[in-house]
Amino acid sequence: MRLSEFWERMELQFGAGYATSVAADQVIPQLGGRTIQQALADGEDTKWVWRAVCQAFDIPAKMR
Repeated sequence: MRLSEFWERMELQFGAGYATSVAADQVIPQLGGRTIQQALADGEDTKWVWRAVCQAFDIPAKMR
């Protein structure tokens, strides 16, 4: 998954303004206690990060 696709999915799920806030502020246990931005900055695979987001926020299967 490309980074641009990741952010498109984030914006579809959380809204354009709120997606960046979620990425910066929410610590996600599935990401090892990091935020989305921290995990991406650490070089984690975007597909893996998206799966962690889906798990943490109970995103419907059709959006995964």
